[in-house]
Parts: sequence; C-alpha cells; structure tokens
Amino acid sequence: MTTHLSSPLTLPGGQQLANRFMKSALSESLGDRDCGPSERLQRLYAWWARGGYGLVVTGNVMVDRRHRGEPGNVVIEDERHLAGLRAWASDFQDGGTPLWMQVNHPGRQANALVGRTRPVAPSAIQARVPGSVKPRALEDAEIRDIVERYATASAVAESAGFAGVQIHGAHGYLVTQFLSPLTNQRDDAWGGDAERRRRFVIEVLRAIRAATSPGFAVGIKLNSADFQRGGFTEDESREVVAALVAEGIDLIEISGGSYEAPAMMGTMRASTAAREAYFLEYAASVRDLAAGVPIAVTGGFRSSAAMESAVASGDCDVVGLGRPTCLLPDAPRAILHDGLATLPSSEVKAGLRPVLGKVANLKQLDGALDLSWHTDQLHRMGAGKEPDPRRTWGEAALWLGLRNGPGAFRAKRG
Repeated sequence: MTTHLSSPLTLPGGQQLANRFMKSALSESLGDRDCGPSERLQRLYAWWARGGYGLVVTGNVMVDRRHRGEPGNVVIEDERHLAGLRAWASDFQDGGTPLWMQVNHPGRQANALVGRTRPVAPSAIQARVPGSVKPRALEDAEIRDIVERYATASAVAESAGFAGVQIHGAHGYLVTQFLSPLTNQRDDAWGGDAERRRRFVIEVLRAIRAATSPGFAVGIKLNSADFQRGGFTEDESREVVAALVAEGIDLIEISGGSYEAPAMMGTMRASTAAREAYFLEYAASVRDLAAGVPIAVTGGFRSSAAMESAVASGDCDVVGLGRPTCLLPDAPRAILHDGLATLPSSEVKAGLRPVLGKVANLKQLDGALDLSWHTDQLHRMGAGKEPDPRRTWGEAALWLGLRNGPGAFRAKRG
C-alpha cells in the first residue's frame, strides 16, 4: 500500500500518530524568570495543538539551570514547575496529537552570561562562534550526573502529561560534542574511539527508559554529520543509528551541522533542491539500519508535492516542519484539508553587507538573524497575535541583541 502524508503511523513503542506531519523543535525562549513555562508558552502551543499535526515537539528544555543555551529556556531539574508543565501539555490531552518535550544540555554552547557559569564539555575546546567561552572538561562523575538529569527531566515530563521526549543530538549541543572527534578528545570510558564517543547518548537513552513507563516515547534528533573536516561523519552517524535502534528508540529525526558549520541553514546543491529536504538522501541510506524505526526528515520542505513524494517513496516516514510553522501554525491542516501546495517561508539576511562583512562572519550572522526573526514570530503568537511576515532584518537584529547581549554579534577569531 502506498503511504501518504495523511497515513497514520504506529511507533515501535505503540504510540499512534494520526498523520506524517511533525512540528519540529524550535527554541521559543518563553520561559519565565524561574525557568518555568510561561502563559505565553502555553498560548503559543495552543496554535500548534489546533494545527492538525501527527506529532508536536517542543523547543529544547534544559536539564541544568546553570547551563542554558539562551535566555528564556525552560529548565527541568525537579517537580517545582509541575503545575505549569501540566498547563503547557493540557491542550494536547484531548486533541489526539502527542506532545513530546525536547530535552537538552548545551555543553560548550551554553550562554555563560545567562547561567553565570563556565560552560562544560567533553573536552576543553572552544566553539568558533560569536560570544563563545572556552569550556571546562567534564569529570566522570559530572557526566553521570548529566545522564541522570536527562532521566529526571523525562520522568517529570511524563508526570506532566507529555507523551514522550526527544533527545537533542544535533546542532553542536552536548550529545553532538560527545559524538564528534573534534570536540571529544578524551581517552577514558567516554571517548577515544567511535564506540566510546557514542556511549554518552546510549546511557542517556537507557536512563530515560529506566525512569519512564514502557508507553512513553523516546526519540532523538541526530546529526547526519557535522560537516567539519575531521569531525563526525555519516559513517559514524550510521553506527549511532544502529546502536540506538538496538536500544529501542521510537523515532529518529535526521538533521545536520552545527552553529560553526550550519548545514541546517545552508545552501542546497541542485540535486537536493529538486527534492527540497536537506538530509533526505542520508535518511534513505539508513532505512535498512533503522529496521522499522521511523525516520523523520526536517529542513527544506516547502511544497506538498515534495513532502508526499518523500513519504510515498519510503525515503522518510515523517515530514518535519520547523520555520514554516512560525508563519503558518496550522500547516498540516492547510495542506491536507485546504489543498495548499506551497508553504510560506522567509529567508532573512543582514543588510549593509559590505560594512558588516568587515566585522562579522556574514554566514553566521545571517543564521543568527534568521533564527531571531522566526523567534520573533513565536513571541507574537505567544502574545496572541498573528505572525508578521513583513518584519525586517533590522528588527530581528535588535531583538537578537536584547535577548542574547552584544556577544551575539562579535566575530570570533581562529
């Protein structure tokens, strides 16, 4: 039978998705002063709860308030915010759309000004991105503590009514730092070869499984590669896929790159552009390794024809939508019920390029502005307002600076 975007999907753990659309994680920066979920966050997710998705995944929820990726991150260390978390999940309880929480530790990508703590990482290697701080290498006991923090956050999420969690294993965050030989230069049980470098993510998955019920879903967002010479390769990524499948993962979302080499925001080659999705070719290459575990692909999809083709061909099982949902929160409903052929999109780039190019890496700046512009749209929806596609790059730059400080714009040497 041919699979369509409207086809239901049963995950290995038994959870049911009504269709093949997933709202992928977008960092909302809408936590309150105590790192709990705010009313604005709940109001934002009410838009997506009505959107007709098969699955909705939250933006990254941190597992340690000392180490946060950006201001406004929600953090779960215990049950102090349980009431607010239940309110966040409440709109999904009766609608039939599972809500998963993306759980994350930023590692060396932590914003030191937010946590007021020196970032930590597998090895003391600084990221080549604006505003970064050289991290401190983690001790063995600290690594084990972080593993348990993932488990605690997941158990609290289940108590709050979330249907699952997604481990963030992409885009240069801590899981990715353990996987890459560029950022993990340890020679102990957590590094030294590919098997030991992937131990961290396997232990995180095992700890989450031990702390939650059998019906609670666990997925991962995984890099196909980090696109840096000497870094995490597609062959190593395939080995991680095989290991995760053996441990009972429910869904693997494929992405790639980091904020040093942002493939998830980059330019497509012609063969990729024809199919729209950045990582579809890699996803197709791991079908046999996945052994029945569904594969989701996020990044680049804009036309319903390309989405339908990707699912019907079996190259992926789930279509992930990120930035388009900032402008059209009910994208699946618009495609499946209203016949929308192409999703709205906006690529934001800095102006004054001859001037800014002398003081900043324009590719990194464009990526930061694009993220900020889309974050602004999330904040509008959190305030109960419609998205504003006319918003300028200058407004995005202003709010990027206000949210993250002047370090967001500093060029990094080396």
